[in-house]
Amino acid sequence: MENTKPGSNPTRKTSILYKLWAILLSVGPGIFCIGYTIGTGSVTAMIKAGSMYGMQLLWVLCLSAFFSWILMDAYGRFAVVTGKTAINAFKNYLKWGKPLAILTIAGVVMGQWSSLSGILGLTSNALYEFMRMFFPSLNEENYWAVLGISILIIIIMYIFLLVGKYSFFEKILVIFVTLMGLSFILSMFMVLPSTEDIVKGLIPRIPPGGNLMVAAFVGTTMAAPTFVVRPILLKEKGWGISNLSDQRKDAMVSAIFLLTISATIMIAATGALFYDGKVVTNVLDMVQALEPVAGKMAVAVFMMGAMSAGISSIFPILMVLPLLISDYKSGKMETNTPTFKILVAVACLVGLIVPILGANPIIAQITTQVANVFVLPLVIGGIIVLINSKKLMGTQRASVLMNIGLVTAFCFSLIISYKAVIALNDFF
Repeated sequence: MENTKPGSNPTRKTSILYKLWAILLSVGPGIFCIGYTIGTGSVTAMIKAGSMYGMQLLWVLCLSAFFSWILMDAYGRFAVVTGKTAINAFKNYLKWGKPLAILTIAGVVMGQWSSLSGILGLTSNALYEFMRMFFPSLNEENYWAVLGISILIIIIMYIFLLVGKYSFFEKILVIFVTLMGLSFILSMFMVLPSTEDIVKGLIPRIPPGGNLMVAAFVGTTMAAPTFVVRPILLKEKGWGISNLSDQRKDAMVSAIFLLTISATIMIAATGALFYDGKVVTNVLDMVQALEPVAGKMAVAVFMMGAMSAGISSIFPILMVLPLLISDYKSGKMETNTPTFKILVAVACLVGLIVPILGANPIIAQITTQVANVFVLPLVIGGIIVLINSKKLMGTQRASVLMNIGLVTAFCFSLIISYKAVIALNDFF
């Protein structure tokens, strides 16, 4: 007879929640990469696009998510077949490998660090606004309170990172990404636009003045760190060639999450704002517009999603420089070294710049996302060469279909980079 402790539940492992948790953990690397992709900056971009253009840019989001899936699958396939990581492989196996690897690190880190401060500022403001819902006596604006929240968030994140174990990082991100997804999906159903408008959004077209938003969409959805960090995460998880199907599933689930979460934000903004001609530029404007339409409950749910998006982005962004440096040096994740702790501390200080200055980070967030597209051709070109190397991949080289997808993604990244140049030139 099986022994059970008093008060224990022998059916726990068959519960729905336990099975859901196991599924989410089984695709941990993909969930981790969502942290690099969906933050308050991308939430802002989706809100702005939905309020300005309705669902007209849904096709850009779908195309970006599709190419992201191909790139995650390609980088994951390379990792589990060869056991090698991206930046280290760039350095050792590409022509002019060292400068290309360093350029990739610089491009990725500059993009991530420049968005970090804005993300922390937006998350802190969102949390303060959430508190004001329950304590209306609080001032509408309070510099010191928002700064205090920013400092508290960054200290908590740093303490978490000192734990230094990938499995712990993964569990933290699973919690916040799940909260984010559920919150935005619920928000969407509270202000759902017409099905006809959603379907029309799949027809390719760029509305007048839409170049900047198109580039921002690609910059935030086809995020370069999502791809170059993926191999080191798979290696840390212990996945090898026997996990080819696992990594393929992981890439697919990650892309579906990415598309679903982003699309629900755009749909919610369209339903709440576009039909009334209300154009908003940030998360807090969305909150103020949602309340008269759907009530305080909708606002609370949306704010929970926005805060989860911010925290789920801050966590991996703080790690990006030490991860890529350890990748360059040894092809391993080194999270217990003094270098890791120092570089994360530096990133924390960078993150506090916008809260300390009390600046509005919205425009900087969108232009940063646009700037992210310029490193994409390098990241895509690198994996095309690596995954077709007979020396590295043997019989597991990319299929014809994968190569078609990668080359198409490369051409798409060049077109978007050109559009980004035009958009930035018009903007400034």
